[in-house]
Amino acid sequence: MAGDPAIQQALEAAWPADLAAEDERPLLAAGRALLRADATGIGRAKWPGVFGSADRAVAPAFSAARFRIQAAIARRNGSNGRAVVHLVWAGTDRGGTHTDGRITNLYFTRTSTKGASTWTPRYSAGSSASFTSSGG
Repeated sequence: MAGDPAIQQALEAAWPADLAAEDERPLLAAGRALLRADATGIGRAKWPGVFGSADRAVAPAFSAARFRIQAAIARRNGSNGRAVVHLVWAGTDRGGTHTDGRITNLYFTRTSTKGASTWTPRYSAGSSASFTSSGG
């Protein structure tokens, strides 16, 4: 965990902030929650459009006890209505292998309903979430 502040600083230096704080805060919260749900299974019910119904659930690949987000930033991805959350994280998979420095990018689109604006995960063809991930 000692390296986490250095990772956060490196992300911030590599990609200077370009979103207003009122956009960045909910994007970071959503990005962290979505990654945690994907990796550990915790909170998947909050994202039915991403994970589908509980009866079609895929077993989580990582232990919740050894999962942590090391650093995260949210940045504009093209237009004002699109953003990407860059996350660096660590986790222990079901086989017991622990890896730090895993990288995941989650893409979001701003949607408005009844005057309220929210950030939702962006989808690619089919119904899969639009994000990329790589091991460390």
